[in-house]
Amino acid sequence: MNNKISTFCLLVLIILMSGCDRDSETVTIESLLGEMTDRSSITCFPDIQFTHRQFSSYNRASVSPDSSGWFANADMSHFLRVEENRGRKEYVMFDADGPGAVVRWWMTFYKAQNGTIRVYIDNDTVPVLKGAPRDLLSGDILAGYPLTASVQEGAPLGEEGRDYDHNFYLPVPFSRHCKITYECDSLRLLYDYKGIPVPKGYYSSDVFYNIGYRLYQHDTEVESASAKRYDEIRYLIDKTCNILLENKVNPGRKVDFAKVIPAGDSMSVVITEKQYAVNYLTVEIQPDSINQSLRSTVLRISFDGNQTVWVPAGEFFGVGYVAAPHRTMMNSMNENGVMESFWLMPFKKSCEITFINYGRNSVDVKGSAGLEPFTWKDNCMYFGSSWHEYNNIMTRDEKNSPFDLNFIDIKGKGIYVGDQVTLFNNTYKWWGEGDEKIFVDGESFPSSFGTGSEDYYGYSFGRQESFSHPFLSQPVGIGNMSWGVVVNMRHRLLDAIPFAKSISSNIELWHWADIRMNYALTTYYYIKPPYEINIKPDIESVRHRVIVTRNDFTLDEK
Repeated sequence: MNNKISTFCLLVLIILMSGCDRDSETVTIESLLGEMTDRSSITCFPDIQFTHRQFSSYNRASVSPDSSGWFANADMSHFLRVEENRGRKEYVMFDADGPGAVVRWWMTFYKAQNGTIRVYIDNDTVPVLKGAPRDLLSGDILAGYPLTASVQEGAPLGEEGRDYDHNFYLPVPFSRHCKITYECDSLRLLYDYKGIPVPKGYYSSDVFYNIGYRLYQHDTEVESASAKRYDEIRYLIDKTCNILLENKVNPGRKVDFAKVIPAGDSMSVVITEKQYAVNYLTVEIQPDSINQSLRSTVLRISFDGNQTVWVPAGEFFGVGYVAAPHRTMMNSMNENGVMESFWLMPFKKSCEITFINYGRNSVDVKGSAGLEPFTWKDNCMYFGSSWHEYNNIMTRDEKNSPFDLNFIDIKGKGIYVGDQVTLFNNTYKWWGEGDEKIFVDGESFPSSFGTGSEDYYGYSFGRQESFSHPFLSQPVGIGNMSWGVVVNMRHRLLDAIPFAKSISSNIELWHWADIRMNYALTTYYYIKPPYEINIKPDIESVRHRVIVTRNDFTLDEK
């Protein structure tokens, strides 16, 4: 009987997947789910080209970098407009002409969570999706975890009005148009004593949202989402959830390495195979001081003679300089301190993986690299990762203002696939009000403008608890609202950002206190030569003494 059931399920899956094959150029829910679980989908510039953009509740006073409102906070309850619909008020969060697809949606509330979300597709007056945020975005009506997820299991003590952090990764494709609204009776427009809305367009109570989406070229065929279609492919949706959670990678042929690396020395592994990719990298570092060695041991990788990776080992594997277990689709550390990378890193002829010890003591490095065959095409790219630190930086500039920190500027053609921050907060006050601002191909206003650092990384309200998700992770959050370290990361597949000419990725340093702190930034991307990158190897910073306790700021850090 079990064999019959298994055979039937396999036939159903084949039929569902064959629906994608009937026109490989058509974007469907199925094809997008396939991209989400396929690491190779981001190694080449997209055949079906698109741009990535975002609607959010950012403060509309932020108009341009030279305007006084560029660092305006209060990034909540700003909507595109308010519509009257059959006697109800619907607050419009998203309004885009297609073809396109919603690919990542984060949302949270403060005392405005008891409302109704509606998603209208192709100008239909009847919503395709409708429901309360907890049911639609974090519940299991459409999909299970991790496609719908809350990284907060309950409101913090004393903050009972705060809602869950909703992370919604189930794709919502649309052929001609998509509109998303929110209805909530508690929303009211605020006015000053003169009867003028203050600030302009701001409503109370608080609704925070970031909705990332793709816009395809006008002639792209897209099959619009529908409630019926989600029901028909529920098996495939559940299978996608299982694939993301199992996160299985077959290392293929393994290349082992091991060496005790003296201070100032290095170890290299040279791989000369045509048309291959590194699909797995595992490393264990056993030093006298694990914190310092995770920072001072640097991973450098070159593909076909192009050096594209220069990152401290701890940052590359997602833990900063704190041995904290976590697991995403792209990297992990287990309870025994073994670190893994699952980024797919293709090359045409050769790859050189080097570990450099910039520390004061020897480090024992051992691990292995997995290899799989890879067919290199004209639009394929090299994997890259860059890192630098703003060491001992003041949190306010000379004008006593927040300011933008630069993740990276790239001139060239590629895909931006993720980033990470590792910081030490030197006070009990909150560090993360700053919004991400990502400019693509020379645009004057960022196509991704967020509502706060924590929102960008999938949580809210300074949550200190650790969490892991296939695309998000906070291995350590002690420094949220306290003295200590924070590591936040976000990895992108469907919400990866293609750029044809350039990208500038930035995040505000918007802290509630005027203090000194350390703030390190790591980026992940795929890039096609020729290119220019502004971030160079930051040797001075990897040699600094890492900050573990508040008293470490009084030490000589060099």
